[in-house]
Amino acid sequence: MRVDHVSYAARPDELKATARRLAEKLGVAAVDGGIHPRFGTRNIIIPLAHERYVEVVSVLDHPASDKAPFGQAVRARSEAGGGWLGWVVCVDDMSEAEQRLGREAVTGNRHRPDGVELRWRQLGVKGLIADPELPFYIQWEDMGVHPSVGAVTTVTISGLQIAGEPGRVCQWLGLPADQTSTVIDFTWVPPEGTPHLQAVTFDTPEGPVTI
Repeated sequence: MRVDHVSYAARPDELKATARRLAEKLGVAAVDGGIHPRFGTRNIIIPLAHERYVEVVSVLDHPASDKAPFGQAVRARSEAGGGWLGWVVCVDDMSEAEQRLGREAVTGNRHRPDGVELRWRQLGVKGLIADPELPFYIQWEDMGVHPSVGAVTTVTISGLQIAGEPGRVCQWLGLPADQTSTVIDFTWVPPEGTPHLQAVTFDTPEGPVTI
C-alpha cells in the first residue's frame, strides 16, 4: 500500500485554469486526462516523480455525477469553492481492504485523448464523503499506463497536512498513515469543522511549495 495521488476539485468552468495555476506553481506541465464516464467527471493530470501525480478534477453536466459517489464528492467540493478533495492509496490486491471494510470495490475507467484506456478498481469514496480525512483505495489494472508514466520532472509530494485524527485513518487503512510512504511526511492538525486534507507540500527544484 502506497500513496498514489492527490485530488484537487475545481469548479466545472474553471478546470483548465485551476490545473494551469497548480502546474505553474510546481513547474510541471499538465496533461488532459479525459472523462470518467461512470462517474460524470473529467480530469487534468499533473504527473510527478515516484509514480505519483496530482489529479485536478471537475464534474460534468451529466446524470452520472449525481449518482456515482465519486461524482457526488467532486460536486460537493466544487460547490464549496473547490480545493483539495482527498488522497488516494494504491494497492496490488483489493481483496484485503474489501474484507476489512465489508464492501466491494467498483470499476472505473477513462479514455485519454490519445485513445488509451485506463482501467482500475476503487474502494472507499463513500468513506471519503463521510469523513474527508480518509483516503480511498485504487488498484490499477495496468501500471504501464499509470498517469505518472512519462513524467519528465523531479517534483515529488513531500508532505500531507491532514486536519483529523491519525487513529481514525490508521483504523481505516489497517496501518498508520506514515507507512504508506517512506518519503512523505504526515502532519496532523486539529480539525476546525469537518476533517479533511488541508494542504500538500511538494519538493521542487525551486524549493518546497505548499498548496
